[in-house]
Amino acid sequence: MTTIYHNPRCTKSRETLAILEAKNEEITIIKYLETPPTSKELSDIIKLLAIKPLELVRKNEAIWKENYKGKDLSDKEIIQIMSENPKLIERPVVIKGNKAVIGRPPEKVIDII
Repeated sequence: MTTIYHNPRCTKSRETLAILEAKNEEITIIKYLETPPTSKELSDIIKLLAIKPLELVRKNEAIWKENYKGKDLSDKEIIQIMSENPKLIERPVVIKGNKAVIGRPPEKVIDII
């Protein structure tokens, strides 16, 4: 089972989903803007990605620039901010088993399927 945290309005997210479908993957699609991940779920995703929470933040979003940029935030605070503002989560995130990848570029998803 492969899970994609998906934004249908995002070209990269749509391209990543198309790759998964072309590979006949069994897919669970989570529209994370409609159903935001909890702080615990985000923590688990970040561990699978083996990155710092800040690396999952879309830093060019107005929410980030206006409210958080340049502030000294803990990892826990950054995760909470993403949970409360899912628009800040980099997309798409694809998880299969104990592996995860951010689909930028979309072809990176091939590494885990």
